[in-house]
Amino acid sequence: MGVSEATVSRVLNGKPGVSQGTRDAVLTALDVLGYERPTKLRGERSRLVGLVLPELVNPIFPAFAEVVGGALAQQGFTPILCTRTAGGITESEYIDLLLAQHVSGVIFAGGLYAEREADHTHYERLQALKLPVVLINASIETLDFPHVSCDDLIAVHQALDHVISMGHTQIGLLLGPADHVPSERKLAAARVFAQARGVEIDPRMVAHSQYSLESGQAAANRLLEAGATAIVCASDPLALGAVRAVRRAGKDVPRDISVVGYDDSALMNSTDPALTTVRQPIDAMGRAAVDLLAAMIAGGEVSRDELLFEPELVVRRSTAAAPAGS
Repeated sequence: MGVSEATVSRVLNGKPGVSQGTRDAVLTALDVLGYERPTKLRGERSRLVGLVLPELVNPIFPAFAEVVGGALAQQGFTPILCTRTAGGITESEYIDLLLAQHVSGVIFAGGLYAEREADHTHYERLQALKLPVVLINASIETLDFPHVSCDDLIAVHQALDHVISMGHTQIGLLLGPADHVPSERKLAAARVFAQARGVEIDPRMVAHSQYSLESGQAAANRLLEAGATAIVCASDPLALGAVRAVRRAGKDVPRDISVVGYDDSALMNSTDPALTTVRQPIDAMGRAAVDLLAAMIAGGEVSRDELLFEPELVVRRSTAAAPAGS
């Protein structure tokens, strides 16, 4: 890099007498070489915070972006929104860009940290740098970041209790990928809850899918073929895919098949039929994530225990009593 030890020392200690270009070069070199940047120098010019989302198609993620972005602004931070797209910039590449911008910290929502088979090297790099990071919703166990989550166990119990109370015994589960931690937790909770209610979750009644309407439709077809009269889904787009599958099969929602979503994302009260779904408390979760991050940036210690938030079942028109004779 071509600077003296004295210059590096002045940068690290926040002393004057160093040009901004040299200061930036020293800090960037720290990031590239994997050294921890002193807390007081992280994002010192603009207090930038990265907000990394997997997509913007699912309306739950723009909703999180609005809540988190607003909460960051209230605390004097400027969010940098990063979203993955097919064939575009990867999550790991976004981390490189954020480190080059000297961010003070990063908040992830719905990232690769929840997929067991994904590459987690960039998270391990952030751990090594000791950069403040907060995760929204469940992650793999080896990542030691604070995280706030919607309680998957309560969410599944609410959805299953609702359809079982209406006489459904042939209940399908439409979940995310098999290696997705929230889907793992939902499946485990469903099996325990159903057994306690005398209802068995047949393996044929469990379908895994990517989180899209089209994938949900294809997976829901398998549940319909297995005889499901109610389908409990791991997201609202999956639920809308299930509704489409039911209609393509010549049946009606909810007369023939009941469908329950998850998230209560935008416009779910305006679908046809309006979707019964489990609402994530995104406002409380987003603000809690920002509070945790702000405390870490300020140099405070925060708990690594998962902070769980209770969801709420919102009953609309996509669920009804089980068909006679089912």
